[in-house]
Amino acid sequence: MSSSTGAATPPVRITEIVLGIDPGTAITGYGVVGRTADDAFVLLACGVIRTEAGTPMAQRLLELHTDLRALIAEFKPDVMAVEKLFFGRNVTTAITVGQARGAILLAAALAGLEIAEYTPAEIKQAVSGYGNADKQQIQQMVQYLLNLDDIPRPDDAADGVAVALCHLQSARYRALTGDL
Repeated sequence: MSSSTGAATPPVRITEIVLGIDPGTAITGYGVVGRTADDAFVLLACGVIRTEAGTPMAQRLLELHTDLRALIAEFKPDVMAVEKLFFGRNVTTAITVGQARGAILLAAALAGLEIAEYTPAEIKQAVSGYGNADKQQIQQMVQYLLNLDDIPRPDDAADGVAVALCHLQSARYRALTGDL
């Protein structure tokens, strides 16, 4: 598991923590984003969980599950937000991502976390205001919304951060509109 942190300075009071997940079997991106008492967002950590190609799938899923459990124990998120499976033309990829999602959702359920799932279009809409935004636009909005010097890297980590931001932005919208 590799990570980078963007801890807020000076220390701020965090009222909610969301662990955002961009699922995959080879690389799973994650972002840990907090909401502050003044309703700002702060990046607490981001990174990727990598599993080795050629390793039996059961072992890769166990590694993913174990690393996620460690992240949950370290950051104690209130919610895990996960990108929903997007079914494209490649059935094999969809199946393996579905298996990774199973390990991810199990880790969240065992920890008693609330689980929120979002489609790629919902994530793009919540983060950029445009449901067909490209990857670069999403990454730039992640950088902007979190007031970061640089876009989180690798791309999968930035995607995990975007999933967390989607949940926080969606919750903010629901609170404003009374659609809880």
